[in-house]
Amino acid sequence: MQNFQFYNPVRILFGKGQIAAIAREIPAGARILLTYGGGSIKANGVYDQVKAALAGRPLFEFGGIQPNPRLETLLRAVELVRKEGLDFLLAVGGGSVLDGTKFIAAAVHFQGNPWDIVAKAAPVRTAVPLGAVLTLPATGSEMNCFAVITKWETREKLPFECPLVYPRFSVLDPETTFSLSLRQIGNGIVDAFVHTIEQYMTYPVNAPLQDRLAESILQTLIEEGPKTLAHPRDYDVRANLMWCATLALNGLIAAGVPQDWATHMIGHELTALHDLDHAQTLAVVLPALLEVKRDTKRAKLLQYAERVWKIHSGQPEERISAAIARTRGFFEQVGLPTRLSAYGVGPDTILLVADRLQRRGWVGLGERADITPAQVREILERSA
Repeated sequence: MQNFQFYNPVRILFGKGQIAAIAREIPAGARILLTYGGGSIKANGVYDQVKAALAGRPLFEFGGIQPNPRLETLLRAVELVRKEGLDFLLAVGGGSVLDGTKFIAAAVHFQGNPWDIVAKAAPVRTAVPLGAVLTLPATGSEMNCFAVITKWETREKLPFECPLVYPRFSVLDPETTFSLSLRQIGNGIVDAFVHTIEQYMTYPVNAPLQDRLAESILQTLIEEGPKTLAHPRDYDVRANLMWCATLALNGLIAAGVPQDWATHMIGHELTALHDLDHAQTLAVVLPALLEVKRDTKRAKLLQYAERVWKIHSGQPEERISAAIARTRGFFEQVGLPTRLSAYGVGPDTILLVADRLQRRGWVGLGERADITPAQVREILERSA
């Protein structure tokens, strides 16, 4: 096992009715900005629950945060916070709303161009505290300090990390997810699955506990994901899916093990260029990446085949191929096509993605930093 530091200060309020408890988690006298997306929280009753919980508190609102949150929109929220002297942010929505709110929190007191926080990893000295009410389990943003922001003007989608933007608390009420579309549910399943794979499908470092934690998340998603699509208002199934998505990216399974994230970096380019859903890009890239990197990931692919997919017979290469095929089949089963052509993305994009990554300062992708521009092209060609 590799050396690691683990820190996660987020208080989780899990279960039905927990939105009512948020007033106790926000400092008395705080001037609050409520952030949200396209307004679905007003249709499904979550908005009313939040307003009731914060009745009598100074509360401002900022809606319209897009999926793949855009810098240009978020900067308007930054100006609102500065103008009104707001000192607490409450993100209500899915991962995009949470990610966007983290950027707002980091940018309010930042001296200089806020995009530098993302593009240049400029240090953030202070951030506005924030909390979250999660309505779409997928990204794990409710219990981590990561965010991904899109600069729409230049079609760039980039991640940033800052310990100051951990939410102070996050409410996870499975009932808030009952109104999600089947597409959103499928996206969340695949997002959580690939998050787990990025921290698991690397190479062995004698970390059996982390491996089995990751495998349990994967197995639960495989078992519960289709049930969620078949029974969207089943509370227990929704609860299991929600907790899987949180545990997939709260740092626990990453402790002491190598991590990949090449699927995400390639996928971000596809989203930036074609405005695809984040999970759609992951479903396209991951199976092809596993094929291209099957030699360097051989030991973990065989372990994955045996433990997660229960593939015990056949030669090693046959078991690896079967596990990759089962992975692709699972993504298709929960509603996400795994070929670029299904999203109308043609061969011109393949060269462009590799070129954009290289121009951004290529040092090699993957857990060994050995994925070259030629391999990115091969991965996307296999995804076509």
